[in-house]
Amino acid sequence: MIAAQLLAYYFTELKDDQVKKIDKYLYSMRFSDETLHDIKCRFRREMENGLGRDTNATATVKMLPTFVRSIPDGSEKGDFIALDLGGSNFRILRVKVSHDKKQPVQMESQVYETPEDIIHGSGSQLFDHVADCLGDFMEKQKIKDKKLPVGFTFSFPCAQTKLDEAVLLNWTKRFKVSGVEGMDVVKLLNKAIRKRGDYEADIMAVVNDTTGTMMTCGFDDQRCEVGIIIGTGTNACYMEELRHIDLVEGDEGRMCINTEWGAFGDDGSLEDLRTEFDREIDRGSVNPGKQLFEKMVSGMYMGELVRLILVKMAKEGLLFEGRITPELLTKGKIETKHVSAIEKSKEGLTKCKDILTRLGVEPSHEDCVSVQHVCTIVSFRSANLIAATLGGILTRLKDNKGVVRLRTTVGIDGSMYKMHPQYARRLHKTVRRLVPDSDVRFLLSESGSAKGAAMVTAVAYRLADQARQIVQTLSEFRLSQAQLLEVKKRMRTEIENGLGKNTHSSATVKMLPTYVRSTPDGTENGDFLALDLGGTNFRVLLVKIRSGKRRTVEMHNKIYAIPIEVMQGTGEELFDHIVHCISDFLDYMGMKSARLPLGFTFSFPCHQKSLDAGILVNWTKGFKCTDCEGEDVVELLREGIKRKEEFDLDVVAVVNDTVGTMMTCAYEEPTCEVGLIAGTGSNACYMEEMKNIETVEGNEGRMCVNMEWGAFGDNGCLDDIRTQYDRAVDENSLNEGKQRYEKMCSGMYLGEIVRNILIDLTKRGFLFRGQISETLKTRGIFETKFLSQIESDRLALLQVRAILQQLGLDSTCDDSIIVKEVCGTVSRRAAQICGAGMAAVVDKIRENRGLEHLEITVGVDGTLYKLHPHFSRIFHQTVKELAPKCNVNFLLSEDGSGKGAALITAVGCRQREQEAQQAAQHAQ
Repeated sequence: MIAAQLLAYYFTELKDDQVKKIDKYLYSMRFSDETLHDIKCRFRREMENGLGRDTNATATVKMLPTFVRSIPDGSEKGDFIALDLGGSNFRILRVKVSHDKKQPVQMESQVYETPEDIIHGSGSQLFDHVADCLGDFMEKQKIKDKKLPVGFTFSFPCAQTKLDEAVLLNWTKRFKVSGVEGMDVVKLLNKAIRKRGDYEADIMAVVNDTTGTMMTCGFDDQRCEVGIIIGTGTNACYMEELRHIDLVEGDEGRMCINTEWGAFGDDGSLEDLRTEFDREIDRGSVNPGKQLFEKMVSGMYMGELVRLILVKMAKEGLLFEGRITPELLTKGKIETKHVSAIEKSKEGLTKCKDILTRLGVEPSHEDCVSVQHVCTIVSFRSANLIAATLGGILTRLKDNKGVVRLRTTVGIDGSMYKMHPQYARRLHKTVRRLVPDSDVRFLLSESGSAKGAAMVTAVAYRLADQARQIVQTLSEFRLSQAQLLEVKKRMRTEIENGLGKNTHSSATVKMLPTYVRSTPDGTENGDFLALDLGGTNFRVLLVKIRSGKRRTVEMHNKIYAIPIEVMQGTGEELFDHIVHCISDFLDYMGMKSARLPLGFTFSFPCHQKSLDAGILVNWTKGFKCTDCEGEDVVELLREGIKRKEEFDLDVVAVVNDTVGTMMTCAYEEPTCEVGLIAGTGSNACYMEEMKNIETVEGNEGRMCVNMEWGAFGDNGCLDDIRTQYDRAVDENSLNEGKQRYEKMCSGMYLGEIVRNILIDLTKRGFLFRGQISETLKTRGIFETKFLSQIESDRLALLQVRAILQQLGLDSTCDDSIIVKEVCGTVSRRAAQICGAGMAAVVDKIRENRGLEHLEITVGVDGTLYKLHPHFSRIFHQTVKELAPKCNVNFLLSEDGSGKGAALITAVGCRQREQEAQQAAQHAQ
């Protein structure tokens, strides 16, 4: 018993002693965590060089775009063929993808040999061989009559400009086929298939084996966004943000990048870490100076590294008592599979003895312990180096996403990772140490890269089908020039109906006279009060207008709240509240004694019989005061002032906010004769010839007409361009069947149209993984400000995702692209039909005046016009295209409704004086 223990102790001591000796000898192959962190940072720099437009040409890590833009989301289905060409065997698979939970993927495959004469022959021979094998496979599968989508795994470095094109850069792995380098392999294969003529194939995707691995694993785990091969060679790919890939147009979404990391260090950046053994391996290789990282880590070189170390140690008398045999000196005698066998924990030493005995070196037990430790150091170094470069990719992913903690999956394949007894465990442990703020799952690719090629094809097929259906859905919103001209023509018809005496009562576009007879001429002068009532807040303003050489407008204002009980109480209470606020303001300004002229911006539909009389047609925007509808609001205000008995005011004008906007801009720019509000609601006004306004007496001069154009289409004249989504929004609104044009182009409704489209696309499985969240069911969640943010060109998709997450919508990158497209389509149509309406107005003004060409300015206000990133540009462009004989300038109104009311009051005072003078002259 004691003897056995002593023996065990002796061997442990001996082993420890040998291990220490080897550790010391191979010190330069053992890396501290600090060194690994440094390698990680170096690799990140190389990645950035590969991605940059100016640095890519000289970068060693090429970062090739693969044009694979999406990982499987589980909704893929169909029948696909996969070809896998990358070694001495050539595989063809038929992959059926279904939604069957038990067996979502069914595969049948066949292996065809690729003879030596073809591997070293001509391009036409190689691709004829591939086409023949594919024909044979389709014959056996009885699918020659079908044109199935094909995915092609082609494991050689290629430059791609799209998914179904790959230009071979150079052959590797013993292949030396003439006439293929610099050519598109898809074209060559298609040519060979056409030459046969007995079947058709639709090659949709060419992928690298690394990408294939990521996609295979991505089907099982949708978090998978990295693929690694650690086998004979080594490489990695991952999903990069498109905005960082300078070599590819566009910045929406993500794309898989094939790093080609085997070439890391080819520029000398790993010189301080390479050993004499690495240099010797490189000198004896077929490509000296190339793929230096791969030569330090991959299976193709690991056995050879171990052999070179053993030779040197034997020469120095540290192993085999200095014996060196011809076998030990022969290149390739120790293979990577031997390294794996030697490192097995139980039978490793026995295997080691067998292998060394075959090399004729007669090893002692100490020799076997030493050789086992040499193998451990070499393979551990490989795992550490891969962990460092993978760490570089993971930290980049984490930074791209802007998350505190990364959760991701790495798909992995390759003989080294699969067969070596300790490799996977070591790699995982080191990765977790180097990127502690990430939760990384490693997923072994079961069926390799060919299934991945089928998956890439399935995803491409799904995305193409999805894109086709989304285009079809959104095509109803894409109006042609002819359709927009038709909208313009119909608006013109409705304008005429609204102006006509006999048609006015049944017209939808009411064309209400405002009794504003002229725009400011610059002689306006004096102090004016303005009231602005149009929502939950109420403003009182004092506007001091000074004419002369330096025209100035000075404004003072105060905002007062209108409590809900006042909004829904009696008319008397409302006007008493308004008068109380005016009283407070006059005290505040110290102007109670003056009888100031007052302009009243009242943004509710009114019938006017004069400038200072407005009959309220109906309340909107949450107001429900009794005893007001059908009454003159100016009279109600005057009565309120009388009841107060504190001050007196001269109410000169009641105006709509659209007219206020026109007047404000006309003060700055005399050619301004049109006003537009494009905000929560939509409306316009313009200066019409008196002779055309049949609802008002008199034929001289002009008058501003408040169009109330939001109701355009209420008679059904726009039904041919209204979509199912417009109808849904209308049906769920407070005023069904009313304001149909406004519901297609104003800020209040655009978000609702978007929400209805998103619900439909989600139901059809194109968005949010087919899950309709409670948030998406909530009316009013998409405010116009979110649309403006989502469509902003400066926002990366990541920020779009953040906005959607803020709204409780968990979206992928692909979802975000679709949401952005939907928002863009809806707001574009809004700007275009609004532009068609405006084109009708300016063309009418031009014809009224009998001009061949009209120069005119439109005063504009409203949040949609001001804040949306594209609305104003598309609106301007549409007006220009639909009214080519008008040169229209657009002027943004600063504080339209308040200042405008004061200016109208000033113009009204001037008109009154002129009329009084004329009356006096007539009397004489």
